[in-house]
Amino acid sequence: MRSRVLCGMAAAVALLVTGCGSGAKQVGAAAPAPAGSAATAYPVTASDCAGATTTFTAAPKKIVTSNAAGLELLLWLGAGDKVIGTGFPPGAGTMPSTFADQAAKVPVLGQSVIPKEKLLGSGADLYLDTFADMGSMGGAMGAAPTEQEFAAAGIKHLYLRSTACAAMLKGPQQDLSRVEEDVRTLGAVTGTSARAAELVAGMEQKVQAVRKALAGLRADQEPSYFFFDYDAGTKQPMAECGRQIANAVITLAGARNVFADCDGDFKAASWEEVVAKDPDWIQLGVRDQGSDAANRKAFDAAEQFLRTFPATKGLKAVQAGHFVRIGSEVTTIAGVRNADTVQQIAHIIHPDLVTS
Repeated sequence: MRSRVLCGMAAAVALLVTGCGSGAKQVGAAAPAPAGSAATAYPVTASDCAGATTTFTAAPKKIVTSNAAGLELLLWLGAGDKVIGTGFPPGAGTMPSTFADQAAKVPVLGQSVIPKEKLLGSGADLYLDTFADMGSMGGAMGAAPTEQEFAAAGIKHLYLRSTACAAMLKGPQQDLSRVEEDVRTLGAVTGTSARAAELVAGMEQKVQAVRKALAGLRADQEPSYFFFDYDAGTKQPMAECGRQIANAVITLAGARNVFADCDGDFKAASWEEVVAKDPDWIQLGVRDQGSDAANRKAFDAAEQFLRTFPATKGLKAVQAGHFVRIGSEVTTIAGVRNADTVQQIAHIIHPDLVTS
């Protein structure tokens, strides 16, 4: 399944510590946590896309993740030893090398969406869901468990909102704040708040370095930019819209996403629309193939298509050879590595300003 389905993950979870009557730490889209709150204190309450809350009185002990994106975040947080299963397992080479061996040992409960019965019978006490809030596992992939069924099985249901809720946002994502909120939320829930704070600080440091380097860049100096989702197919291009995390990555890197104004997070577009926008730069969005050699081959294939396809061979970016060879996962799937992608894109399109 293509990467955008993998990143049907959750958006807008802000970490809010409040003095509500229950004494719970509220994790929701509101005020930031006060200074000195890196250590987790239970109970912790997290909200879903619709505002419904789930309270954790202790760190979960057995976690199932819907896909590799949630698994990677748990590995970054140092909570990977609690994961007892995953759906959409990571492909070869997709995990950071530091986590590759540990990720490979996680039992695979489903090559795509985990079957309902297997999920409910997994023995998990937390399901970390990076898919859309409504009906994400329904239709051709089978029925999703209801919240009542999750509760009956003793499984708490937590969304990574920076992508699961993206389509519901009222405006575009232009920074990584929602991703950072997810990191803090998951850190609070799993008892790894101190590590979450370190990760967020590292992301912010990288992004701020790019912002500082691009501070003098005028709006008319920002090149137009098209994310070419090669794995989605070439018959009809798929647009990454303003609510998708890729829009935030592109914006922070000092470029203008040519499909920033389309409604939602993804949209089936047409080659006529791409030609009309005539982007200055095109990112060759391919999934990680598991090795440098295989990745080069995939990037070459995507570039060759654009150079030979009648509708695209005359585009400014194609004629100038302005191709960005950075994979799909670190651009369209919310995670710690989004900040690295911001740096990499900015260095490629603004080499005089962003030197590394």
